Amino acid sequence: MAHTPINHPARPIYRAIGGLTGLYLVVFGVLGIIASAGNEVLAQDDTRVLGQGTNLGFSLLSVLLGLVVLVGAALGRNIDVAVNQWMAYALMVIGLGGLAFIRTDANIFNFSVVTVMALLSASLVLLMAGMYGKVGTDEEAEAFQKARLVL
Repeated sequence: MAHTPINHPARPIYRAIGGLTGLYLVVFGVLGIIASAGNEVLAQDDTRVLGQGTNLGFSLLSVLLGLVVLVGAALGRNIDVAVNQWMAYALMVIGLGGLAFIRTDANIFNFSVVTVMALLSASLVLLMAGMYGKVGTDEEAEAFQKARLVL
């Protein structure tokens, strides 16, 4: 028994929201690659893109993660649900790890507090899209509704 809604009426909207989040990551990453061209991959300098601290390494990672989310959104068929949920967890780990090391020499991705807030916000959006985008049969949706009404 799944703990997330099946065949939610707004699932196409949640799928689009997940895709837009992936697009944001790609755009941020491409702008970061342009801004940090010529720098070291894990440089700790004052490079800022959209108000967020970044470097070439994190920009490349953002493009990669964004492309994975976009491919998941394009494929659909509950692949987007799994991709959105796992990418949300990955972004949470990256964001919280970056926050832990933000004022140390271990800040390898050149994070700022704004970068952490943007990452955690994107992860929450992806998690929401993953929770409400599941598609299933009418029987699965009916079973979910019956189980939900028991509570």
